[in-house]
Amino acid sequence: MKTMFNRLRNRTMQYCKSSTTAKISMFGASAAAISSIGIMGGFTTSVLAAPTSKYAANRPMQTTDDNVEDAYIRHRWRSLKIFSGSANEELASQIANIMGTKLSAIKIGRYADGEIAIQILENVRGKDVYIVQPTCPPGVNDNLMELILLISTMRRASAHSITAVLPYYGYARQDRKMRSRVPISAADVAKLLESVGVDRVIAVDLHCGQIQGFFGPETPCDNLDGSVVALPYFASREVGLSENKTVVVSPDAGGVYRAKQFREGLNAMGLNAGLAMIIKQRAEANKVSQMDLVGDVDGCDCIIVDDMIDTAGTLCKAGNELKKRGANRIYAFATHGLFSGPAIDRINKSCFEKVVVCNTIPMGGKGESNKILQLSVAQLLAKAIESVHFRKSISELFGIQNGVLQHQTPIGGGGANGPEQKKKN
Repeated sequence: MKTMFNRLRNRTMQYCKSSTTAKISMFGASAAAISSIGIMGGFTTSVLAAPTSKYAANRPMQTTDDNVEDAYIRHRWRSLKIFSGSANEELASQIANIMGTKLSAIKIGRYADGEIAIQILENVRGKDVYIVQPTCPPGVNDNLMELILLISTMRRASAHSITAVLPYYGYARQDRKMRSRVPISAADVAKLLESVGVDRVIAVDLHCGQIQGFFGPETPCDNLDGSVVALPYFASREVGLSENKTVVVSPDAGGVYRAKQFREGLNAMGLNAGLAMIIKQRAEANKVSQMDLVGDVDGCDCIIVDDMIDTAGTLCKAGNELKKRGANRIYAFATHGLFSGPAIDRINKSCFEKVVVCNTIPMGGKGESNKILQLSVAQLLAKAIESVHFRKSISELFGIQNGVLQHQTPIGGGGANGPEQKKKN
């Protein structure tokens, strides 16, 4: 009996082994193709599923690098979701249009007691979500709370990854303890965002670059330079800055590096410029008691470069100081135009030819001025989202000498030349 049992077991094992070998040989080619694509792109699609025909193993596989790349782009494109908070919907719409897509559906409102109500109107399970929400005035705290709730909602809805796109990072000026018993609010905001589950942060011109270090290593923070948007304008014939008679001015010692980068950008575009610095002594916040100039601006066109304009009191005093020192035409550039309080009136009465800002903060309700020019950072942010989502390097976005990089639209399939449209044609 024991001998018969052993013979039966051996025959069964031989049958299973031969059957498995046959199946492996039949589907070997397709399995190899799928595994190679999985290694390159980290995904599988129904188009590349294993063949069911027994003759499929004898057919040549027609997979090329182009086919694999198109399939990968389509896969990544389907996982992209761009949402906008209520702080700057116009900028978010511009970003979506440049990327050849639309903003995903979301409902944001207020309860009777002022609490924020949020509902996501699309499925985000397993999606890569990008939330465009500057924590800017008016309503800095409301915008920050809205961003926190948006991130939390996406995390609870099982989004695969959540990237917060912050054109303006609120509380950034409180980045260190200048006096005793004061908070480091910029670090606390970073901890709040991490606590609700943000995976990555994309910011524009942080007040201090070290704010990136307030986020842990598991939450990368990319600090984009908004100056690349303004360089083509100042180097254009429309402005007509004087060759070898242009000076980039830093309004304080802390902004010398920013001004130096801006000058190098102008030099790379064929406009040689010098560098100067204003040393200011503050009596208290938003009040300057004394200004001293380091450098020569006599007979030169000047560009004051800063990260933000708040009440414009310091900026206008700096412009007057340059005028006293013999400056010719005076311009100003700041990435973020807060324009709080009497800022618009001060600029209208100032000696500036133009004050150039970016649209990281909406201008609605702050008044109008012929001296203020607003440029869009949508191209820069769209390129950053594209690079992050399609796993490309974003180092080229930090090269201020390149100016604004040309965005290849569409990037994933939303436009006339994208993979999705080509497939339909």
